[in-house]
Amino acid sequence: MDLKNYFDYNATTPVDTRVIEAMQPFFFENFHNPSSFYSKAGEALHAIDIAREQAAKLLNAQPEEIFFTSGGTESDNLAIQGVASMYKEKGNHIITSAIEHPAVLKTCQFLAKKKGFEVTYLPVDEKGYVSTKELKESIKDTTILVTIMHANNEIGTLQPLKELVEIAHSRGVYFHTDAVQSTGKIPVDVKNLGVDMLSFSSHKIYGPKGMGVLYLKKGVKIDPLLFGGGHEHGLRAGTENVTGIVGIGKAAEIALAEMADEEKKLRPLRDRLKKGILETIPDVLVNGDPENGLYNTLNVSIRHIEGESILAMLDADGFALSSGSACSSKSLDPSHVLLAIGLKHEDAHGSLRISLGKYNSEDAVNNLLETLPTVVQRLRSMSPFWTNK
Repeated sequence: MDLKNYFDYNATTPVDTRVIEAMQPFFFENFHNPSSFYSKAGEALHAIDIAREQAAKLLNAQPEEIFFTSGGTESDNLAIQGVASMYKEKGNHIITSAIEHPAVLKTCQFLAKKKGFEVTYLPVDEKGYVSTKELKESIKDTTILVTIMHANNEIGTLQPLKELVEIAHSRGVYFHTDAVQSTGKIPVDVKNLGVDMLSFSSHKIYGPKGMGVLYLKKGVKIDPLLFGGGHEHGLRAGTENVTGIVGIGKAAEIALAEMADEEKKLRPLRDRLKKGILETIPDVLVNGDPENGLYNTLNVSIRHIEGESILAMLDADGFALSSGSACSSKSLDPSHVLLAIGLKHEDAHGSLRISLGKYNSEDAVNNLLETLPTVVQRLRSMSPFWTNK
């Protein structure tokens, strides 16, 4: 597959060649355990310190507030379960939203089913926004955590995070956000947002898979999930993945330097796709709020046909797209995000998520706009639910 025809950047990204170059020495030349005492081990430890500074700068955080994990899923679990364990004597109520990533939803479900926690799942409106009023009304004396994502991975909706954080803090409640889809695409300033915890993942910002970050505001205490050595200031035991840490650090550095240019390039391409699809394909729904959401994300429901059938035919033509979250794309169930914003099951089944990245071009967008209407026409001609209007 030609990389220019890859339109699934919200699922994962190719590793930037500059990131690969930065990681290379730590596979063999400097493979040493940073906890050892000889000089080469000290070089590995120094490399971790540099990466921690790079990740901190991306978030406008302090290096000591950055904890390296195995990915966004672990970061989410560490934040949510860490708070639940540390503050269970204070309360057992957690608030989240109905459109969270499974890493958050399933963690909350586990705590409710196995640990006796009460979880409130806030609804969203037709564009995917959480109501500040509903959050305010949902907080109880027993609430210890609010966890609401920054940008939705399927429809790109950006929550009014700063307002939501202020509401939680006014009641003395901690706030965690899954910022896996926003970090590296738009400015994410933890001081401005006011969050207590934030998760992001390396492989969404052209870094290696298997690496993530949990930002933990100075002074916030949570229990660890893993026990062993005193790695990551005692919060995340296990010998450090120096190679991966160097990779996520370099990816963070590049993202900070280039995100403005990437938006300047990708927003017009996304808007061109939206306009072209609406002009050439009848009976299409645009999901979310593209004008105010992530500039690289477009989610549409092409009615009266299955999204999976569209993907299969596009794949045969050399295009890679998604019908929802990559973590649940093999499920036959419709997207919980699209159902939460009020779509009918049949419309949710006909959804496409197009997410762009740095290797897309105007030519590739034009090629997709030439191919997609033909694919839709062929599939609709075979559909008993479609009548040519």
